[in-house]
Formats: sequence, structure tokens, C-alpha cells
Amino acid sequence: MRKIYLLLLTVVFFSCGSDDGGENPPSGSSPNILLVIADDMGKDATLGFSEGSLKPNTPNLDGMRSEGLVFNNFWATPTCSPTRAAMITGKYGYRTGVKWAGDELAASETILHKYISEELSDSYSTAIVGKWHLSGNNTSVNPEIFGMDYYSGLLKGTVQDYYSWQLSESGVVNLETQYVSKTLTDKAMIWIADQSKPWFLWLAYNAPHTPFHAPPTAMHSQGDLPDFEEGADPMPYYLAAIEAMDFQIGRLLDNMSETERENTIIIFMGDNGTPNQVAQSPYSPTTVKGSLYQGGINVPMFVSGAGVGRSGSDDNLICSTDIFSTVADLAGVNNHDIHDGKSFKAVLNVELTLREFQYSEMNSGNQDLWAISNGKFKLIVNANGSEEMYDLSADPYEGNNLLEATLTSAQENAKIDLETELLLIRN
Repeated sequence: MRKIYLLLLTVVFFSCGSDDGGENPPSGSSPNILLVIADDMGKDATLGFSEGSLKPNTPNLDGMRSEGLVFNNFWATPTCSPTRAAMITGKYGYRTGVKWAGDELAASETILHKYISEELSDSYSTAIVGKWHLSGNNTSVNPEIFGMDYYSGLLKGTVQDYYSWQLSESGVVNLETQYVSKTLTDKAMIWIADQSKPWFLWLAYNAPHTPFHAPPTAMHSQGDLPDFEEGADPMPYYLAAIEAMDFQIGRLLDNMSETERENTIIIFMGDNGTPNQVAQSPYSPTTVKGSLYQGGINVPMFVSGAGVGRSGSDDNLICSTDIFSTVADLAGVNNHDIHDGKSFKAVLNVELTLREFQYSEMNSGNQDLWAISNGKFKLIVNANGSEEMYDLSADPYEGNNLLEATLTSAQENAKIDLETELLLIRN
């Protein structure tokens, strides 16, 4: 480890002493890692997926998706806080207590940023820019206490106004009046430009989460949108927010040097399904965000950039906890399975089967539910004892609960396997 650290110091020394100022190490060294998350962006609102008919114009995301690897079976959780907690702890929500929007992550948890810094002797710079939403309604917390080098963004789950909101930066909160997605991108660009060693940045946009506030017209193609009023069609505003986010991602990437871009791996994902106001067929308002149905948890994820040798699609069963292990693996931590996560780094270059089951959960206070799947069959279990089971290969949008009829022997065996694995996961 000492030799690796001295080597990285040498790279940083010569990089800082060059005419390029603070430019990152050249391609072939430790990669920069950019993790971008969209808030409330399901498959039905993402180009490249068959779900939904109305899609946003997203040339930058399209480029990443077409050049990289698309994960068809990525499971998040039904709401944002538990997905975020699972990603940066590598643990299922029942272990951390973060199982619904607004739940608080204990300061005793070791988040991904701190883990990388400790394991790799601070050879990476780490930051989170954007939506935090892991400290409930506490607006005085500074997320930097969890161990990242830098934080700037919004602490709560949403903003009341995309043009008037509270920006928290390094423990100081001020009123910000610039469109949220632009400010977050500006902060990310400034931070990246200031780095002289490999970096890991989680850029957490709050877009396209409500409220439905029209972005500046230059950032979208939805026309001249008036102020949104109750009863108006929310879809153009929702799509415009996605397009504005894509516009800002383009700004961020264009601001990076060619060398830095070539040495950066990008993971893009949604945190949960589309909100019910803008859900599209084959989903319904009751099978999207807030539910354990596919429309609520099977969300977009694609990976492109440095070290990604495959393109097209992959059917591995991926969980949000796997982000922790994968990012750590990409950074150079020699541990592929951490807590409840499994690294999918190898899948970026080789076809292989990562896991046999995937798991998600929710506890809204009114409902306590768990879901497990082997890729073909999916079981949803309610703490009250009720269950649902679906054959995703024949019924991908869960219209036929198999438990309403007599199970075949194959279905019965699959149910037993799913129940057995669920007990192992939750104990």
C-alpha cells in the first residue's frame, strides 16, 4: 500500500507541476468516477427503453447509453432516501433504518466516500454535489461530517421553487435564485477543475422531481411553457426538466479536457420510478414511484467511459447496494463484495452472471414490504402476511398474480427458493 501511495504522490506532483495546472492524471491511471443520479426518472421517461411513448430529447445521455453498457435489471427502491442510503453504505435499508423518503442515515455509518479515502490512503478526492435527503428535515447538518471532502447542494428531498431554494455548501446555507440544475452543475464543474488527483463525484440532481417548474427555454425543446398551474398537463414540464438536466450534463462534460474525459467512467441511474402524475403505459399510477412493482424499482442505469469494454445491454440482476462495491472496485479497493453489495466492474468487460437473486424493500409507515426476484419469478411479501408472485418472463408488468390460482410444480419450487433466499437476506 505504501508503494502505491508513493506512486500516486509522484503522479500528482508531476501533474501539478505541468503547464496544464491542475489537470488530472493521464488515461491509464486511476480513473475519475462520475456517478450521476436523476430524481424520479423511470424507464418510461428514458430513451432506449420500450416503456412509455413520450420521451425527452437527451443527446448527452443518449451518447453515454449508446457507447456504454445498459443494465436492464437494475433495482433501486421505491423512494429516494433508501436508494441513496443503499448506494453509499452498501447495506439494505433494514440494516441502516433508511427505508422510506425522509428517513435519517446515522452518522456512524461509513459512506462510500469515506471508505474509499480510508482504503486508498486519501489517493482520491471525493465529493457530493446535489440532493442529500439523508438527514430528514434537518437543514443544519453538514453532510461533510460523513466523510466526503466536499458537499454542496440541497439537504431536503425537494425544493419549493427551482429558482428560489436553499443551497448548503460546506455547512453554510444561503438562498440561491439560479435554476437548480445549472447551479449544481456549476458547483460540480468548479470542484472538478480544482482537483489534482483522481476524483469520485456523486452528482445528485433533484430534477425531474416536482414541482413542475419550467427550465430556461435554452435548456429544453418543450416550447414556451407558461407557469405551471393546477390542472395543467405536467408532462411537458417533467420532460423539460429532464432535458435541462441533460443540457447541464453536456456542459459538465464539455468543460472537461479530452484527457480528463478519456480517464473518466460515468455511471448514470434513476433513484426510483416515475411519479404517478406522469406515469406512462405499460405502467399505471399505482405501479410506479412508491411501489415495489417494476415501474417503481426497475430503473434506468448505464455505464460508459474509461474501462468500459462492452456496449449494448446486460441482464444481470443488480441492486442499488452494488453501487458501493462497484465504485470502490473501480477506484482500486481490492474487495469485490462489501456488505450487501457485489461489484459489477467485471461485467463492464466480460459477460458473466453476478448474482442469482435481487432484493428491494419499503416501509412507508403504513406498509412494510419486501421484494425478491431470480430474474424470472418475483415475490412481493407484506409484513401482514399477504404475498404476490409474478412470472416476469411472461408478465413483465405484473398483471397476473400467480398466487390467485394454483401454482404449477415449477412455480411452487421457485416460490420456495425465493422465500428461502429472502430469509437469508433478512437474517
